[in-house]
Amino acid sequence: MEVAALSLLLYLVMSSLDSGRARVSLTITPRRSQFFKYEVFSVSCEEEEEQREEEEGEEWRVMKRMTDGEVRPCPSSCSITHAFPATDSGVYWCENGLGTTGNTVNITVTAGAVILESPALPVTEGDSLTLHCRSKDVTSAGNLTADFYKDGLLVATSSTGNMTIHSVSKSDEGLFRCHISGAGASAESWLSVRAAPPAGQDPPAHLLRYLLVGTPYLLSTILLGLIYRDRRRELQANKARQPSDDVIMQIAL
Repeated sequence: MEVAALSLLLYLVMSSLDSGRARVSLTITPRRSQFFKYEVFSVSCEEEEEQREEEEGEEWRVMKRMTDGEVRPCPSSCSITHAFPATDSGVYWCENGLGTTGNTVNITVTAGAVILESPALPVTEGDSLTLHCRSKDVTSAGNLTADFYKDGLLVATSSTGNMTIHSVSKSDEGLFRCHISGAGASAESWLSVRAAPPAGQDPPAHLLRYLLVGTPYLLSTILLGLIYRDRRRELQANKARQPSDDVIMQIAL
């Protein structure tokens, strides 16, 4: 029973470690979630170094769901040379031939005159972050007074068009947009904040990698020890059940 339980534990641990590894990350260039109509940007999938050796069905590709709900794959990466709101706005993610998917990001392409330059990917707690309200009219880009809104509420007004959060926290997560007087308002973008790794410890990806390497050896050793112990108990039990020669001789007399 103990051997079977440990075998099951080994399977569950290995399964959870394998599923928890960050095998691929979505990369957006430039690193923002909003773009003007006809701008250039690209979305690609980048694998970790140890995942570069592709196995059958393991090749990653970018998928996108447009605003009308249609899902389209990109051959290897989505290289957009003339962004258009109807075809290039939507949700992007990485997916392989086995159906495994990565995190999703929402990209907005607007025909308007103002965008909010905010990160499309999650930012880490404690990091410094600057949001930039950008006007398509480059002649006025040097001196812009912009209002910044979070979840519909005004949170800052800046004469430079920038809003800086010096130490991001989970409470900063939400929907942001900006407005420039005389130019217009941007679309809303979701700012996602992830927890920082514990101080003095390896990042989760590295920790999982170490566990993945060391756990099988440790559990295999324990498993072999339990098998050996159970076999010794079984041999001792069988020996105890065998009648001795002295008892047989007494019965014969």
